[in-house]
Amino acid sequence: MQHHHSVDASGVFSGPLGGDLRAMLASKENVLAALQVDLSTALRFATGWVVVTSERLLACDPGTTVWQSWPLGDGLALKLQDHGGVGSLELHGPQARLALWRFTLAHHAQALRLLQRFEQQSARGDNGAEDEADEPACPTCHTPLPPDTDECPACARAQPPQTSTWVLLRLWRFARPYRKQLAAGFALTLASTAATLVPPYLTIPLMDDILIPFQNGKQIEPGLVLLYLSGLLASALAAWGLSWARTYILALVSERIGADLRTTTYEHLLRLSLDYFGGKRTGDLMARIGSETDRINVFLSLHALDFVTDVLMIMMTAAILFSINPWLALVTLVPLPFIAWMIHTVRDRLRTGFEKIDRVWSEVTNVLADTIPGIRVVKAFAQEKREAQRFRDANQHNLEVNDKLNKTWSLFTPTVSLLTEIGLLVVWGFGIWLVSRNQITVGVLTAFIAYIGRFYSRLDSMSRIVSVTQKAAAGAKRIFDILDHVSNVPDPAQPVKVDKVQGAITMQGVGFRYGSRAVIKGLDLDIRPGEMIGLVGHSGSGKSTLVNLISRFYDVSDGSIQVDGIDIRRFAVADYRRHIGLVLQEPFLFFGTIAENIAYGKPEATREEIVAAARAAHAHEFILRLPHGYDSLVGERGQGLSGGERQRISIARALLIDPRILILDEATSAVDTETEKEIQKALDNLVQGRTTIAIAHRLSTLRKADRLVVMDRGEVVEVGPHDELMEKQGAYWRLYEAQARRAEEDAQAAGVIIDSGLLHPAHPAGNP
Repeated sequence: MQHHHSVDASGVFSGPLGGDLRAMLASKENVLAALQVDLSTALRFATGWVVVTSERLLACDPGTTVWQSWPLGDGLALKLQDHGGVGSLELHGPQARLALWRFTLAHHAQALRLLQRFEQQSARGDNGAEDEADEPACPTCHTPLPPDTDECPACARAQPPQTSTWVLLRLWRFARPYRKQLAAGFALTLASTAATLVPPYLTIPLMDDILIPFQNGKQIEPGLVLLYLSGLLASALAAWGLSWARTYILALVSERIGADLRTTTYEHLLRLSLDYFGGKRTGDLMARIGSETDRINVFLSLHALDFVTDVLMIMMTAAILFSINPWLALVTLVPLPFIAWMIHTVRDRLRTGFEKIDRVWSEVTNVLADTIPGIRVVKAFAQEKREAQRFRDANQHNLEVNDKLNKTWSLFTPTVSLLTEIGLLVVWGFGIWLVSRNQITVGVLTAFIAYIGRFYSRLDSMSRIVSVTQKAAAGAKRIFDILDHVSNVPDPAQPVKVDKVQGAITMQGVGFRYGSRAVIKGLDLDIRPGEMIGLVGHSGSGKSTLVNLISRFYDVSDGSIQVDGIDIRRFAVADYRRHIGLVLQEPFLFFGTIAENIAYGKPEATREEIVAAARAAHAHEFILRLPHGYDSLVGERGQGLSGGERQRISIARALLIDPRILILDEATSAVDTETEKEIQKALDNLVQGRTTIAIAHRLSTLRKADRLVVMDRGEVVEVGPHDELMEKQGAYWRLYEAQARRAEEDAQAAGVIIDSGLLHPAHPAGNP
């Protein structure tokens, strides 16, 4: 019997290991799910496998070729955990743990799938194994397929939806405020188009009543000639004036629509939660708000107007042609179905092509957005050539994608021109035949040719607009991708007003997940008003995540966080955050003056208030030493200031808004000892009378905290003052002792270096 190996079919098990596994499978045994583990128990990179079949659990430990087997049932249980970027999968029997596998979180989705299959198969028992094996699965992600379909819903969700030209209609929400101007522009377009259609009609009497009779010996009437020429001049002047007015009005409207689109997109972007920015590149977002809105603006101001004019011209010209001679008008329309078919065919290729061009162009802007702010690191590691090569590769990729699209476009445009020329020849031939049969006059044929020239030129123009339309549609889709995204930290429908905050914080059963990874689990904590809390724990224990939840950068997945007895989700986000001061490990300063950076949270602050905040932050002295004092310009991201100076400015910024809740996230970890003392003095002024939550790796900096909260794997394991926790000799004591040993080892290493003569300590005078 042929085996049905959904995992094996995808090519996962190749090489010797795959052959060993296939040899182990029974005749009716099928692979249901597989997890590639890439870490050994010693956390070294190595490859192994954990496989669930219809009958048992199989495993090949990393770095070995030996497969182990456990029959399903018999009290077996799998336990999945993750901590610090490493996932672990434990197999437990009735009495003890049987096996442990570790993997990086890149394989977490596979682990969840394997756990699901294991639990399903264990619950189903042997009777359901064969049914499970016959269940069709997606060859890419191995997800069971719904009945009566071959499309995987998970993969379908992962694919971006196709852009439709109809997305441009969504721009009406930005055009609605200018509908009166648009209506006036449309009326002017209609009038100017009608004016341009007058001259060909006047050629009929000029030919039939003046020129042809003159060739037959009849005298020309000057008054009649002057009348017709005056009509031609008047129509030309009217067309010029109406066209100028409509172009000016619609250009003003399109510029305002583009400005509103940029402003709305940027304001919506600022309201989105931090998790949205975690998955986006700066260059890509800049390209969307900048170049994409410019592209839409050009389409609205120029090409949309041309398209409307072309449609009106074609419709009005067709009406005139049919009024002159219906049969000749029908011949004129012969190329139209072929051109329409080509436009429909090429439109789909252009649409997907321009979407790809947008994505590739964002790669170019991403390189710029990465390199220019990090130019100091680039130069420090002498990576100019590498970054230049990155830009060259991205630029070359952009060139190749554009070249591929231009192949299609370069064939399409001349083909449309060829079809229109063929149509014109057909009209000439049929028109001459009608003249020879005395069914139309030469003047009628001349007017017809003039109208047909306008008809076909507008048809050719419409075909060229297809390219611009698809570019604008692709840009509009990328803009609406931002506008359609809903913040994960929404404002409540009826927010509770926040006038004054006491600072009492209560956390009840708080849980939070990054995607499928649990970071905070069942956390309970009460913080009294004015109390200083120190958060300690290993990296990845959830400290920064907890303060992000308190700041409401993210919302809790489970439980609640209350301030003064009110769930913070009931407050308006901006009102709530005005009562929170934040001092980060890496302070961010904006391009501007020192005073503007200090007053960032309170732009209306007076110079006296700014100076008072700087004095309290121990920043006043070094600010006065700058060339222009408080009006000295700070470079982008604080260039030109030391790390300690930037930190003290950020402390002054927090002091100025006088927050009731203060969060210090590693505020002194990136500076030297002397600077740390200065910053610590500023922090002592900052924390007075405020509820303070401080994170610090140097436990000695938290001696002044009222209580220390020790976290491990997203849970609170100990709470209490320093002395009390040291007496317990628990988790905090182990952290403190480990840090003390590390400091002692560093001091001994420094002594060895001094003794070896690499460094020369200062000796007392006369005692070399």
